[in-house]
Amino acid sequence: MKNKKKICVVINNRANYARIKSFLIEAKKSKKIDLQIITAGSSILAKYGSIDKILKKDGLKTNLKLHTIIEGNEPICMVKTTSQTLNELSTAFQRLKPDVVLVIGDRYENLAVAIAASYMNISLAHIQGGEVTGSIDETVRHAISKLSHIHFACTKRSKSFLVKMGENKKFIYNTGCPSIDLIRNLNKNIDKNFNLRNSGVGDKINFKKDYIVVLFHPVTTEYEQNKDYIDNLLKALDLLSNKIQIVILWPNVDSGTDYISKAIRIFINKKKNYKVGAFINFSPEDYIRLIYNSKSLIGNSSSGIRESSYMGIPVVNIGSRQQNRERGKNVEDVKNKKLDILKGINKQTFKKKFKKNYLYGDGKSGKRILDILIKSKISKIKYLNYL
Repeated sequence: MKNKKKICVVINNRANYARIKSFLIEAKKSKKIDLQIITAGSSILAKYGSIDKILKKDGLKTNLKLHTIIEGNEPICMVKTTSQTLNELSTAFQRLKPDVVLVIGDRYENLAVAIAASYMNISLAHIQGGEVTGSIDETVRHAISKLSHIHFACTKRSKSFLVKMGENKKFIYNTGCPSIDLIRNLNKNIDKNFNLRNSGVGDKINFKKDYIVVLFHPVTTEYEQNKDYIDNLLKALDLLSNKIQIVILWPNVDSGTDYISKAIRIFINKKKNYKVGAFINFSPEDYIRLIYNSKSLIGNSSSGIRESSYMGIPVVNIGSRQQNRERGKNVEDVKNKKLDILKGINKQTFKKKFKKNYLYGDGKSGKRILDILIKSKISKIKYLNYL
């Protein structure tokens, strides 16, 4: 087919891929578009969970691989990474000449994607706009929305907030979140090769027995408190009355991550009468299996709000990072204090699963987004629509 619409997706971290995979798989099968994939940021670094092998296994071709991360523990490194990403993407977009750039979420690297596309007169599509949270993600998300030409909101409320932000109703769609698509038809059982596929450090976890999952990221707007925050969480885990197995996932690359990673290493090496294992990366499918078969998810990841609500997993959401994000009844919000965290874990961990919640979609979002992008004539010029 001549004149295929060229759609470019930039994957900056492991979570980006999990949340866009269903779209990529649908797009790869389509004869109406030319799919372009750029990997960059922490998504290409082994220490943060490289997705290169996962993409290849899923039959997806990477057009360009960009080295954009400026590593370090302070906020200045996030600024320099954004700058480096912007610099590299300008050259990448000049080379690939996409018609549409599709960006997901609220990471600072994705703000660079939005800026580069906008100044190069490329139509920008955004998934997960209109949501409300804490941290710098809140500011970045709304900035990306204002640069975007078409919006794929994940909830009814998010769509209404985008309208209130002055975005054109004609180009706002409530598609649900593509990350839910992975869960819908997945065999969620943990098979005998799970440990072989996912090697970690620390104790060997028996996934046939009870375990909890801990995923705690830095809070960028509370940078100086991150050391205290992770210490409070680990002290709470050490006080659990039922010495359940603990699976810890490494944090993302935001400022403050060194505090958290160091504390986790020390915690793993402590002498204790229960098992603790830490893992860098899972395939999107194995990550879902890990969460689905756990007794609870502890931390401040959006997975506890988004995917876990669909699966009905009990969640302890700590601190301000996910404040005001729409959530199901499966979430227990606690302050970042040792005893509050401990109380929350003891309350949630031995509950039965909650009823499935369709707040973030029905598992058919990727195909919806693709169909809309194929059919839509997206203007590159934006006007305010407040009146």
